[in-house]
Amino acid sequence: MGGLIDIVGALLLLAGTTFLLLGGLGMVRMPDTYNRIQAGTKATTLGTLLSLVGVGFLHPEWSLKLLLIGVFLLFTNPLSSQVLARAAHRTRVRKSPTNVVDRLAEDLGEEP
Repeated sequence: MGGLIDIVGALLLLAGTTFLLLGGLGMVRMPDTYNRIQAGTKATTLGTLLSLVGVGFLHPEWSLKLLLIGVFLLFTNPLSSQVLARAAHRTRVRKSPTNVVDRLAEDLGEEP
């Protein structure tokens, strides 16, 4: 039974690191700041959570600490990306020409 739990933990760690790698690749490949924030936040949140669950399978005695880290991560990652995107929008960071819709500017009554 211990061998199966180790395999599941290793697979979850591999999946988590794959998502982290893809998030890093997305940060390089995306055309503008807003898309980079999106790619970085979603991929790193999922990648880190999968890694934490994988470590939880490999070291069950750390489960409470890992759960607290995961909850903290779920609260802070989306919030920090939203704050970064809003600050970039407020300072008028240039958008990619492919972005044609700006809902925040519409909500604030600004010219896009």
